[in-house]
Amino acid sequence: AVTSVFGLFFGVPSLRLKGLYLAIATLAAHFITAYAIIHWERMTNGVLGFNVAPATLFGFPLDSDARIFYPIFALVIPAVFFAKNLFRTKVGRAFIAVRDRDVAAEVIGVSVYRYKLLAFVISSFYAGVAGGLMAHHSRIVFPDAFSLLVAIDYLAMIIIGGLGSILGSIFGAVFMTLLPEVLKLSATSLTGVYPNAFGLIASARDIVFGLAIIFFLMYEPQGLAARFTER
Repeated sequence: AVTSVFGLFFGVPSLRLKGLYLAIATLAAHFITAYAIIHWERMTNGVLGFNVAPATLFGFPLDSDARIFYPIFALVIPAVFFAKNLFRTKVGRAFIAVRDRDVAAEVIGVSVYRYKLLAFVISSFYAGVAGGLMAHHSRIVFPDAFSLLVAIDYLAMIIIGGLGSILGSIFGAVFMTLLPEVLKLSATSLTGVYPNAFGLIASARDIVFGLAIIFFLMYEPQGLAARFTER
């Protein structure tokens, strides 16, 4: 609920923006929020952040990756189900109309401002739930955990997976999570031939991510989801 209010707060001044300008506005909101968190030390403990106790479920501690995986997966299923079915409702159709042709949507009676704000609220709610789960998983919350690079990674997930696609967001997250692991395996296999392989591949991580984004923007703008939905 708190994150939904923040989404509403930042959504109001961004109503007249779209495309690249909207993306820049959300980045500005990111910097404003980070600045407030760092300097409001009485509430947030500044750059040090604060520790979070391990989550419990019916008295059972979720103090390991394996234990917390299943509750997270159990929350992901209804979240995906809700998002997928939302597009079949009047609200979802209004979202699509505003996204594709906001002027035409307004002509046929769709309140563009209202549905843009609602989109901010719903997406912020999802972000809040994900952030809470992440806090219990990492057991610490501090500003650097939500840096600009993290925001760019999330943007890359959306681009690679497919804009405007529920399935694409899942594919993008899987791709961006598995790619570093593939790079690590590649470094491990190359250490016998080139001892500094780990350092080289670690420094090339961002380059590989950037090339992946450019590739999908140029050759597969609909993302990975389009490949699977076409079949």
